[in-house]
Amino acid sequence: MAKVKDVVCGMWVDTETAPAKTEYKGKTYYFCAPGCKVAFEKDPEKYIKAEESHTHPRHRCC
Repeated sequence: MAKVKDVVCGMWVDTETAPAKTEYKGKTYYFCAPGCKVAFEKDPEKYIKAEESHTHPRHRCC
């Protein structure tokens, strides 16, 4: 059981029970809700860059 951060909303999710996940550039991303996955897939670079710069965009998805 591993916890990872949803790059869209910043919520911590369990990789084994995450409601949604997707692969992008060889990396698996986990999401707290399908809505976060949809947002990520519309503009993945936006969320990856935010995660790398530690300024997390906050959305009320769940």
